[in-house]
Amino acid sequence: VQLQASGGGLVQPGGSLRLSCAASGFTLDDYAVGWFRQAPGKEREGVSCIRSSDGSIYYSDSVKGRFTISRDNVKNTLYLQMNSLKPEDTAVYHCATVQPILCVSGSYYNTPGGMHFWGKGTLVTVSS
Repeated sequence: VQLQASGGGLVQPGGSLRLSCAASGFTLDDYAVGWFRQAPGKEREGVSCIRSSDGSIYYSDSVKGRFTISRDNVKNTLYLQMNSLKPEDTAVYHCATVQPILCVSGSYYNTPGGMHFWGKGTLVTVSS
């Protein structure tokens, strides 16, 4: 079972990136899955989550209107389209399978047992 995030890099403020999270060893569509990020010296933050059972989606207030979560069930891959990036979006981004009931509330990242497993993240740096 593996989740591998990719697509990070250096981008100027106002720019865009698309992160990918490839799942192997299991079917992504069977789970609620989400993204969280952690910047140096800061607490972990839940960014977005999508629940397979009903398609419900969560976005944190800090990214709402700028980020879009999606999934490709054929490719077994989760995506995060990030637009209008800001310096405060700089962080390592991880994808994870999450507890469905915590997905839509957005509390999956800071609740014990809220995330089942996650992989190595990808670094996003927003700077001019």
